[in-house]
Amino acid sequence: MADLTQSPRPIGDVWARIDKVALTGALIVLVLAVFDRGAVVPILGTALDHFMGTLPFILVAVAAIAAMKASGSERLLDGVFKGREVRMILIGALVGGLSPFCSCQVIPFVAALLAAGAPLSAVMAFWLASPLMDPAMFAITAGGLGVDFAIAKTLAALGLGVAGGLMVKLMAASPVFADPLRVAPKIGGCCRARKKTVNWRFWTEAERRQSFVQSGASNLVFLGKWLALAYVLQAVMIAYVPADLVVRVIGGDGVGPILLAVLVGAPAYLNGYAAVPLMAGLLSQGMNPGAAMAFVIAGGVSSIPAAVAVWALVKPRVFAAYLGFALTGAMIAGVLWSAIA
Repeated sequence: MADLTQSPRPIGDVWARIDKVALTGALIVLVLAVFDRGAVVPILGTALDHFMGTLPFILVAVAAIAAMKASGSERLLDGVFKGREVRMILIGALVGGLSPFCSCQVIPFVAALLAAGAPLSAVMAFWLASPLMDPAMFAITAGGLGVDFAIAKTLAALGLGVAGGLMVKLMAASPVFADPLRVAPKIGGCCRARKKTVNWRFWTEAERRQSFVQSGASNLVFLGKWLALAYVLQAVMIAYVPADLVVRVIGGDGVGPILLAVLVGAPAYLNGYAAVPLMAGLLSQGMNPGAAMAFVIAGGVSSIPAAVAVWALVKPRVFAAYLGFALTGAMIAGVLWSAIA
C-alpha cells in the first residue's frame, strides 16, 4: 500500500526535474503523430541518420574534454591565449573557414574550446566561419556557381569570422559578453576543480579515471541531447518547407532580394551542398547574385541545427550577438558581391 503519510512533491520540483530538451523533442514527435502520422518514421529516420554521422565527432570531442580534465592538461591552455587574442581571432577564422566540418559537427569542438578557457572572441571567429566553407564545399561551389563565387564566399566567411571576433574583443567588457556561458556546459565538469599537476597517464590514478568517466558521461548526455533535438528540427524543416517557396521569396533584382534572402536564409535550414544547384538555377533565371551570396551566408551560419546548438552553449544575449553578426555579415557580403559580380 502506498505511504499516504508522505507529502506530495511540489509541482515546481517535478517541473525542475524534467529534461526540457527531451520534452521538446517528445512534443515535436507528438504533434507529428497527431497531424501527419506517416511522416513520423521518415523524419526520425532522417534525424537519426544525420545524428549518427555526427556521432564520431561527438565521441572524439567528449573523450578529449574528459581526458583534458582527468589529466589536468587544461592547465596548459591557461596562458596560450594571453596577449595573443588578435592572432587567435585570425587563426580561429582561418581554421574555421578551412575545417571540413558542417555547422553541427563543430559544436562539440566549440564546447571543448569554451570549456578550456579559450577567449570568446577567437571562438566566435571560428564559430562564424566554420559552417560556410570547407575544401569539399569550395570544389562544389566552384563547379556549380563558378570559381569567383567560391572565392568570394571563402573571403566572406573569413571576413565574417574576423569581424565578429574583433567586435567581441572590443565589447568584451560590456554586459553583452560578460559571463557568456550557460550553466549547463559546466555541469560536465570541464571547468571546475582543475588538477594541480599534469599527468598524461591519467588512467594510472583511480581519482583521475573516475573524473574521466564522470566528465565524459555528463558531456555526452549534454551534447547528445541538444544535437539530437537539432537534427529533429532540421528534418522537420526539410520535410515541410518547400523549396519552391524559398525560390519565390528571394527571386528578383535590386537590394530588396538581398534583404529578403538574409531574412529567409537565417531561419530556413538549407544544406550548403543542396544550396549550390538551387542558387545556380536561380542565377540562370536572372536572380540578383548578391541575393544568392546573402542566402548562403545567412543560411549557413544561422541554420536551425547550428543555432539550436549555439543556444545550448551560450546565454541568450551572446546568442543574439551571434545572429546579429551573421545577418549583418550576410547583408554586407550580398551587397558587395552584387556590386562586383
